[in-house]
Formats: sequence, C-alpha cells, structure tokens
Amino acid sequence: MDLTIYHNTRCSKSRKTLELILAANINPIIKEYLIETLSAEEINILLSQLNLPIRDILRKGEAIYKTRGLSDKNLSDAELIDAVIESPILLERPIVTNGTHAIIGRPPENVNSLI
Repeated sequence: MDLTIYHNTRCSKSRKTLELILAANINPIIKEYLIETLSAEEINILLSQLNLPIRDILRKGEAIYKTRGLSDKNLSDAELIDAVIESPILLERPIVTNGTHAIIGRPPENVNSLI
C-alpha cells in the first residue's frame, strides 16, 4: 500500500499519525511540507481527495492567519492557496493520502480508515 504523509516533525499529532502508519507495517512517503513546499496543483489535488474546501484545512490559530486577514470571506480559494504556498505552516496537519482518498490526522486514529 502506498501512503504519503504531509508531515511536520514538531507536531505531536503528525508524529502519532506516522507511528500508527509504521505500526501497520507501511512505509509511507514522508513529505515535510514545511521544507518541500507544495504547489497549487498539489494542494488542489489534496483538497479533492479530502473533499474539503481550502478554508477547512487552514490552521486558524496561527498568528499569520490573523495578521494576513485570512478570515476575510472575500478572499478567493486561489488567494488562500497562495497563502498556504507562501506560509505552509497554515496547512492543517498531518494529511495522509493513498492517492485517491485523503484524511487529516486529527485525531491521529483517522488514518485507520486508509490503512
């Protein structure tokens, strides 16, 4: 089984999700999205696999969310995606995909639906 985890090593939920994947004897592709910035195309694919709008995968508690005024309902999806590309810390984590479907690992046990 091929899984990819969009991982933040400093996030406890992300680490726990990765532990659950590894415990299932799956060696996922690990993308440290804070280092390997995602493209707009990659974000759009993840949104499609998650079946969620961009606003639902933004970390609204991040200072940059507030300072950039990202709660403004007049901002387009493309503008919000650009904000994630510029500041990947805004992306909810972790996201795990099997190439067809994706989940957000909050709680980490959500990953069980993919493994």
